[in-house]
Amino acid sequence: MITVLPAELVGPLHSELRKVTTLRPNRVLPVALLGFALVATAVTALLAGRANPKGNPVTGGASVGLYLALIAAIAAAAYFGATVAGSEYRYRTMPTTALFTLDRDRLVAAKYLIVAGCALAAALAVEAVSLAALFGFGRGKTEFGLRLVTVLGGGLLATVCWALIGAGLALVLRRSLPAFAALAGALLVVEPLVWLSTAVLDLRGFVALLPGSATISTVAAGSFADSDFLAPAPAAMIVLLLWAVGVAGAGWWAVRTREI
Repeated sequence: MITVLPAELVGPLHSELRKVTTLRPNRVLPVALLGFALVATAVTALLAGRANPKGNPVTGGASVGLYLALIAAIAAAAYFGATVAGSEYRYRTMPTTALFTLDRDRLVAAKYLIVAGCALAAALAVEAVSLAALFGFGRGKTEFGLRLVTVLGGGLLATVCWALIGAGLALVLRRSLPAFAALAGALLVVEPLVWLSTAVLDLRGFVALLPGSATISTVAAGSFADSDFLAPAPAAMIVLLLWAVGVAGAGWWAVRTREI
């Protein structure tokens, strides 16, 4: 078989893919995401009025459902990444996995590639369904242009980044649910408190370096341009990529240096 991947990675990738695709929750999750994307986008497209070029989001009120679908995809990707990486420790299968894949670099690389690939595929499917619903139920309420393409690209990037962040943190903590709970707590509790604190101290620019703020800017590209808490989309994408590389790198280092 001809492949662009190194031959040494084919076996670990095949193993990781089988682990992911044979678990029932991993087959149910994409279906739930697609159903939510269809309903959310269809409802907002039907209820919204004409697009306001000076309003938020810049792609029009009819596209709010698309943003909701992307948020759901990002949250699901973080959960999926944490579950795939952390379940090895929960069910004590990591020693067996390491026995068949002696090179831990390849082991982690295979996990990250499968997690990122599945997250990307799910995000593409969610965006396809949302676009179909948006233009099917909201004709004339939004335009397919550079702004919408930027939002779609940002959604794909954010979904993959959060899948890797979830996987990396789970490898560090060696737990699935605590890793996802830590991410949810950081985004829903800690980061809003930082927003409030920096607003009082007049340090709003610091917030743009946080992963939640970077995610908002990456997905809602071009919207909320006057906000002091959000960086421009290109800079936010770089910040989010750095978070993904940092957390995924920490997970790789934990597997490489700690006893399994």
